[in-house]
Amino acid sequence: MLAYPGVQILDVTGPLEVFSRASRWLKDHRGRADDAYVVEILGLERGPFRVSSGLQLVADRAYHEVEEGVDTLLVAGGKGTHQHDHDAAILTWLKRQAGRVRRLGSVCTGAFFLAEAGLLDGRTATTHWSECDDLARRFPRVKVEPDTIYVQHGRVYTSAGVTAGIDLALAMVEEDHGRDLTLATARELVMFLRRPGGQAQFSAQLAVQFAEHEPLRELQAHILEHPGTDLEVATLARRVAMSPRNFARVFAREIGMTPARFVTSVRVETARRRLEESSDDLDAICEGCGFGSLESMRRAFMRLVGTPPGQYRERFNRHHPRADGIVNGRLATRRSS
Repeated sequence: MLAYPGVQILDVTGPLEVFSRASRWLKDHRGRADDAYVVEILGLERGPFRVSSGLQLVADRAYHEVEEGVDTLLVAGGKGTHQHDHDAAILTWLKRQAGRVRRLGSVCTGAFFLAEAGLLDGRTATTHWSECDDLARRFPRVKVEPDTIYVQHGRVYTSAGVTAGIDLALAMVEEDHGRDLTLATARELVMFLRRPGGQAQFSAQLAVQFAEHEPLRELQAHILEHPGTDLEVATLARRVAMSPRNFARVFAREIGMTPARFVTSVRVETARRRLEESSDDLDAICEGCGFGSLESMRRAFMRLVGTPPGQYRERFNRHHPRADGIVNGRLATRRSS
């Protein structure tokens, strides 16, 4: 893991802990003698450096001391990214490593290093939701997917912010050693394993805290609690004593999305939880989440999740006989849909 002053500590330690714990599990439970993974932090120089939280990490070696022997190289992100992502020496080193390593990836805003080095040109990539627009603007040859947890394009991997790096590392462990070890590692870390790569980074539930004014915060809570009710713009506008036109404008300005998009996001997330956790049939879920018709629910799922509701349940309902999780950072059914 390449790290530097001002890096986000979880971008570094989260993925490395996944690999380390997987390696330990293979020794403890499968009798493996050697380490499946050996993890290492590479810094700008050897020794301690301060991360964005004020804590310190210690680099085993400076990045420029390393030329051969790296299997998987990840670049962390964080507050210090834009202080270092123009460093010509780092970018030259990354370009050399890209031709040598088996896998190259980034966590969070570490994607800017790869983009600056030209390693994302013509590829699909992601980064922290708050930086996606900037990544797309600065690097028009990169196809930025803002609503994904992580993306694999060939040998290059990019993940969204902070904890998404853990999801990316789990997917890599599954790629290397299969789902059993991935499940065991996730259990050891008390992790929620089944986040698909195509899951939205910025959930409707998180958006509630970002409304500036109380009436809109209360309205968002109402939507979250009653997704199956009438949530048309005119109805919502009446609840906050606004004209529909003014309400739509104010809502979009404060929340960053239209009322209709927010409602659809809430309904999809609510339906997704019910598909994962219950045995309710699709008609009941459709009605309870306010979609109006199965076709409307299917279209919303295809747009926001990338797979139809029925196939989503097959992959992510723990009681479903075909629930088998993720493949290469995507829903296993995504390509076929």
